Amino acid sequence: MKERTIDYILRTTWLAVQKMYNEEAAKFESTMATGFTLLSIDPEKGTPSTALGPKMGMEATSLSRILKTMEAKGLIERHPNPEDGRGVIIRLTEFGRQKRANSKEKVLIFNETIRKNISEEKLNHFYEVSDLISDMISNKKIYDQNDK
Repeated sequence: MKERTIDYILRTTWLAVQKMYNEEAAKFESTMATGFTLLSIDPEKGTPSTALGPKMGMEATSLSRILKTMEAKGLIERHPNPEDGRGVIIRLTEFGRQKRANSKEKVLIFNETIRKNISEEKLNHFYEVSDLISDMISNKKIYDQNDK
């Protein structure tokens, strides 16, 4: 292709961000996926496991694997959900809170650096375009489910 496609730009940019975060996370003996999960768990009340997947945009099997690893490393604990006897609340341990703070710091540094180097107007356009693409995808405006 002579010109870069929108999906190519999205994919390569995300892969670069993911690689950067994984390199930073490795310094703390962690991964980007673990950091993202830590940031998605309410540090005070915990988060129901059933709400975590949709919140993160992850499939249950992938999330289950990450949570199992995080529990083995002592980052989280599972507690019965008092509102749903079948479910569990994922809570951060003290060690999990420390790792969450590391992850939050890295995300804030990334955002601060981007904001210093890209105008507010351009960032607003980026957010607008991202929202429109997400909306088009979620409302099946690109490919109809009946297309084969």
